[in-house]
Amino acid sequence: MLKGLTLASFASPMIVPGTVFGTAAKVAPSERVTVAHIGVGNMGSGDLGAILACKEAQSVAVADPWQDRREAAAAVANAKAYADFRVMFDKEKVDAVVIATPDHWHVPAAIYAGKRNIHAYVQKPLGLTIEQDLAISKLFKEKNLIFQYGTQQRSMPHCYRGCELVRRGAIGKIKRIEVTAPVDGYAMWPIVEAPVPPTLEYDIWLGPAPKVFYTNERCVSPGHFHIYDYSIGYLADWGAHPLDLMIWGSDADLSGPITVEGKGLIPTEGLYNNAIEWDMNIMLGDTPLSFKHGGDMTKYYGEDGQWIDIRRGGLTASDPDILKSFDESAKSILQPSLSGNHEEDFILAIKEGKRAVTSLPEAVRSDIISHLCDIAIRTNSKISWDPIKFEFINVPDAGRKMVSRPMRAPWTL
Repeated sequence: MLKGLTLASFASPMIVPGTVFGTAAKVAPSERVTVAHIGVGNMGSGDLGAILACKEAQSVAVADPWQDRREAAAAVANAKAYADFRVMFDKEKVDAVVIATPDHWHVPAAIYAGKRNIHAYVQKPLGLTIEQDLAISKLFKEKNLIFQYGTQQRSMPHCYRGCELVRRGAIGKIKRIEVTAPVDGYAMWPIVEAPVPPTLEYDIWLGPAPKVFYTNERCVSPGHFHIYDYSIGYLADWGAHPLDLMIWGSDADLSGPITVEGKGLIPTEGLYNNAIEWDMNIMLGDTPLSFKHGGDMTKYYGEDGQWIDIRRGGLTASDPDILKSFDESAKSILQPSLSGNHEEDFILAIKEGKRAVTSLPEAVRSDIISHLCDIAIRTNSKISWDPIKFEFINVPDAGRKMVSRPMRAPWTL
């Protein structure tokens, strides 16, 4: 275990037994970053595999309220398994944690770890509320901890090149931006109580969310993404990716007040109650931003009809010569990933005392835009936000109350 690692200070490492998932490709056990995992289903299992592939890292413990998931993950990683991450942190001393839980757990779990001086890789989206975004930002800044956001496009070379070209002025001044994000897995599920599976610690799964009866669709993906107690839906879950690239390629969101208005479709019957369609018109200072449901896209429009379109699947431009103009030898404006593996970028950032490719302040910026859209939809209002002071300029009382939510005891921020 690497003790006391922060961006500013390092201490002598403790020894991790070589029998703990030791392989010839790994560095010496004493030099590995020890990692715990909270949530090892779906995205969490992928994150675990990526960490196991990092020669600089050692997964030593996993926590998940689903017994089958935690036991399977622990067997793969040769790690210890826990139902409750609080018990895990009491018993295991680790440098870092990877959090890939349902959305309502992201920030509470990260803050719990951060208070114990543990660096965090947090899957997107960030907070369940704006209050949570600001709380984790404050804590990690005070603790000088390293944070990585699960927006893995930043570790894809073509996404870096696209955003870097925009930053270098390849299409001139940005005139407007279009962002689209997918919605999938939606169905009009009825609200039907069911027995809690014997393999699920349901109270731990609920955590700070309201106490409600169990339903099969509530606790499985993608069901919990569509339920407001646990998420604001794909406005943030998928929106996090193209919105993150939007702020990576431009600081338009910091150029002046953010004004948001638009419409969204929220089901009024059944279990699901998050926006499943949306069409938002946003002003980032003087720069128009359109944010709609659709495919995965971040598209910048510059001068003279030029544009650059960045997607997970590729990079295009109005003229191929724009992309060919990228000069590999030029000094980067943006920080490129330390690795093509987003999780390894996090591990290397810890070892080298550098910030990870997706910093926490940037995660807060993009996540707040998703929350502003959700508030505008739910209040059917035009709202405005000061991105420097982190406060509303104009919002109805109902929207102001949505900045925070009560948390079920004993959970607090």
